[in-house]
Amino acid sequence: MTRVAVLMLVGVVVAFAGMHARVMSAPQFVDLFNGKNLKGWVNVNTAEDTWRVKNGVLICSGHPIGVMRSEKQYENFVLHIEWMHIEPGGNSGVFVWSSARPDPSGRLPDGIEVQMLELDWPKLHMRNGVMPPLAYVHGELFGVGGVKIVPDNPRGERSMSVENRCKGRGEWNTYDVVAVDGVIKLAVNGKFVNGISRSTRRKGYLCLESEGAEIHFRNIKIMELPPGIS
Repeated sequence: MTRVAVLMLVGVVVAFAGMHARVMSAPQFVDLFNGKNLKGWVNVNTAEDTWRVKNGVLICSGHPIGVMRSEKQYENFVLHIEWMHIEPGGNSGVFVWSSARPDPSGRLPDGIEVQMLELDWPKLHMRNGVMPPLAYVHGELFGVGGVKIVPDNPRGERSMSVENRCKGRGEWNTYDVVAVDGVIKLAVNGKFVNGISRSTRRKGYLCLESEGAEIHFRNIKIMELPPGIS
């Protein structure tokens, strides 16, 4: 599904919600990253030099492992984010509906992780001659830190993409994440390929992940949607 189709889908949701409200302004995308500095983001447990901005791009060094979070929490929304790995087998992701309180032993928070792995990750993490599933690198969705979900496309407790659409290092990837009332749908490079439902967490911060390798981000935008039923 193209980004235009995503916006049309969101439009239907918004129109339906508007039938039940006297006054409602139409949701619009707003920038979460202004291309100039880290305004709007809070460093949780990374270093001062983990994150920097250059030529309109947010650059994460990958060290140390940890996250920075959005200033505010979000419930129902559409998130647009573009990312590019620089190193072979690079590891990162974005957490949604997170409390942004990392486990001291693992340094990563709870929430739903939207996985961002470079294509060589499985080849570089073989054990006893066995390569991990390629599903790892193509937008897997899974609960972290006790958050439970029901996967659309089960691979154990995780949900794997039904089609491999991610590009390798040095190329930009686009994720569009639609999150509504415990349901998440993920479009990778213009097509919906994964999803989860019945999340036990339905509101929280967005967290960008630093996990050992340089990764670049740009065009991070969010459209907030009407709240759901508690």
